[in-house]
Amino acid sequence: MNKEEIIARINGFLVDEFEVDNDEIEPDANLKDTLGLDSLDYVDLVVSIESNFGVKLVEVDFVGIATFQNFYDLIESKLKAKTA
Repeated sequence: MNKEEIIARINGFLVDEFEVDNDEIEPDANLKDTLGLDSLDYVDLVVSIESNFGVKLVEVDFVGIATFQNFYDLIESKLKAKTA
């Protein structure tokens, strides 16, 4: 799966699960603010990632994740580590 496919898949379930307008999802936009995430929403986000990509995320993975681009990079690195 290439980076564009990862981004499209992430954006697709973010629009569905978090009811955010696709136009609001920009690489430099703040993930938490744009999605309006609270602690329970992070759990939903983790579950969505695990079911969509088959990778595990833990709390420490979110340290330093501020933008959508950071999040895309995290998922891409998890997928690469999974297939390595």
